[in-house]
Amino acid sequence: MRFVIAVVAAALLFGTTGTSQALGPEGTTPFAVGVMRLLIGGTALALLTAGAAWLRRRRAPVPARPRPTAVPLGLMALTAVCLFVYQPLFFLGTSTNGVAVSTVIALGSAPVLAGLLEWALTRTRPGALWLGATALSTTGVALLGFGGGAGGSADPAGLVGSFGAGASFAVIAVAQRRLLDAGWHPFTVVGAMGGGAAAIALVALPFTDVSWMADPRGLVMGLWLGLATITVAYALFTWGLGGLKAATAATLTLGEPLTASVLGLAVLGEHLALLPTIGLVVLGAGLILLAWGSRTRRAPEPFAVEG
Repeated sequence: MRFVIAVVAAALLFGTTGTSQALGPEGTTPFAVGVMRLLIGGTALALLTAGAAWLRRRRAPVPARPRPTAVPLGLMALTAVCLFVYQPLFFLGTSTNGVAVSTVIALGSAPVLAGLLEWALTRTRPGALWLGATALSTTGVALLGFGGGAGGSADPAGLVGSFGAGASFAVIAVAQRRLLDAGWHPFTVVGAMGGGAAAIALVALPFTDVSWMADPRGLVMGLWLGLATITVAYALFTWGLGGLKAATAATLTLGEPLTASVLGLAVLGEHLALLPTIGLVVLGAGLILLAWGSRTRRAPEPFAVEG
């Protein structure tokens, strides 16, 4: 159950992302916000996990570590690239179609994509409980999306960005699950992702206007997005992933659109009609069902398909 709690807590932090951007200063762009988020959060995540790994080695004998062959190194690089790509795609969606709708689309597509990808790699069909909980949660997401978008037509570029963000998150979940199954420690997995994404952001920084960071609101936004929604959230997510299937963890992160919708109501003054209100209830029921069925630790057997 502690793994479920960790992933849900990460989802709650993820859910503050769109609202934080909406409350930020004028003059920001999706790319610039994403670059600063990763530069701050990715660097802190790499330092945090490196320090935790050092303390762990001092307190206990170091177990045999997997060999850093091309496959695990490639998967670590893939998670870093996906985390970087996720940023501008997600913020493009929120800036064009609103926080609630874009978050629902991005995170609503991630569990299905993660489940299908994990199924293809493991040749193991998802369990009936995951299928039922995901169907219930996705129905809630759809109700939220349709209700939230009722006020006007969705921007096609924003839709592409949201779906692309969902695909990026699904790849991160499955790639990290494979690394954990191969024996890599969560500190190494999440630290490599954060550090690699921060390195990419550093390369992009000279070509990015981040003058809004001089604004107090911009500074607060950048620090929150980096430290809370990257450093803390991904540390919790990856640790929780160690005891769950990637598809299960991705479904639990549907707590993000739930959080985003609630914040939209309470903070941004958005209003929900009857349809999206029902969607919130259905989504919450799906998450509770999945959490109840994920009380036991995930079987530690590695994936059947390697490479």
